[in-house]
Amino acid sequence: MAANLTADQYQAIHKFLEDKAGIRLGKGKEYLVSSRLGRLLDKDGMSDYGQLVEKLGSFSGRTVQAAVIDAMTTNETFWFRDPTHFRILAEEGLANHQGGVFRVWSAASSSGQEAYNISMVLGDARRSGRGAPGSRVEIVGTDISPTMLALARSARYCGISAGRGLNDEQRKRYFKEDGDCLEVLPEFRTGVSFREFNLTKPIDVLGRFDAIFCRNVLIYFSADLKRQIIERMARALNPGGFLFLGSTESLSGHQELFEMVNVSGGIGYRRR
Repeated sequence: MAANLTADQYQAIHKFLEDKAGIRLGKGKEYLVSSRLGRLLDKDGMSDYGQLVEKLGSFSGRTVQAAVIDAMTTNETFWFRDPTHFRILAEEGLANHQGGVFRVWSAASSSGQEAYNISMVLGDARRSGRGAPGSRVEIVGTDISPTMLALARSARYCGISAGRGLNDEQRKRYFKEDGDCLEVLPEFRTGVSFREFNLTKPIDVLGRFDAIFCRNVLIYFSADLKRQIIERMARALNPGGFLFLGSTESLSGHQELFEMVNVSGGIGYRRR
């Protein structure tokens, strides 16, 4: 059984996560840390959190540092979350695109469902006549977790939660079924790529985009870091491009950069 987590050890882990990944756990999250990092102690043969904290501050502990970030940023997701965002993307974004490459960024893409959903929705929209003739779609998914990125690149999802959020028609249309696993069909993997990226870093290395999905992520950052990320994303968006946030997040204080667009009850933010 994993050792108890002391207040000082919790604060040290909190500081490490904030410094390296921009994540602020806040108060009362000791159970979350224990439940996710307790398994790491056992796996790496550490007897207590004191040893873990020591490795977090050591150059030789880079493997453990990466494992801690991985464990604390791994979140469950599901297919077609907040579907109105995809409707705005197709009806307001792609439909008004003038041609060339329509680029979309799935920031904090986790295990890849969001990026593939974007591909599926835009693929259907293009077949229905939306978008300029001859244009193509490029989707970039990024995450800080190597484990999630490996799963995303595999495009294969297994177990009870593999089909969470899908109806029968979507399972047949977008996937190949293999036992209790679902594999994204090749046509919806085309143009989708994944790379490791930390949202606290400069965004310009990723290029410019026509839409950015950054949903249910900014709530983990400090107000100052959230402001910086939003301003960087605004600079990375082409004029008229869309930013999509989680249902509990907003862009209050950034009205000079974005205008709110409401379609069928879904909210997107269009770059001015």
